[in-house]
Amino acid sequence: MDTLKFANNINSHMRMLRSNALKFTKNIDDADDLVQETLIKAFRFSEKFEKGTNFKGWLFMIMRNTFINSYHKITRSRAVIDHDHDLSDQSMLYGAVGNSCTSKMVMDDIHKAIDQLPEVYRYPFLRYFEGYKYSEIAGELNIPLGTVKTHIHMAREILKKHLKTYHASNPNESF
Repeated sequence: MDTLKFANNINSHMRMLRSNALKFTKNIDDADDLVQETLIKAFRFSEKFEKGTNFKGWLFMIMRNTFINSYHKITRSRAVIDHDHDLSDQSMLYGAVGNSCTSKMVMDDIHKAIDQLPEVYRYPFLRYFEGYKYSEIAGELNIPLGTVKTHIHMAREILKKHLKTYHASNPNESF
């Protein structure tokens, strides 16, 4: 794929990239950074994109992996808080980064739970999550539409069990 066509393809998916980045990070600035990193990696590895495969899905996987790698990098480099600091210092630190870190940890737990799904459920679930219609997934996998719906339903049920602590605190949320 030539550079101009590649750039046009990227531009047609910017809205999806920004939306997913915001879902991952829960922060506009972090989402913009994630989109930028995703685009840099997509351009850097553009020759690895296989023609005929799903460009949108390829971009999403780059974003997902970039987010996970960034999270691991942050957790490895996080300094240990000195226990001699008083409570107000810890409260101030938590107030500044608590929500961001918490949402990143939740996303990491979700990604781990998805990775543990049996492949027969994981692939259709991820395709559905990427925006594919049931019929498109059925066509891609060459399986009946009802089977796709069942696999996605089973994936959701397994995820609910794996993530029951999050689901219990937000029972109206659907997976």
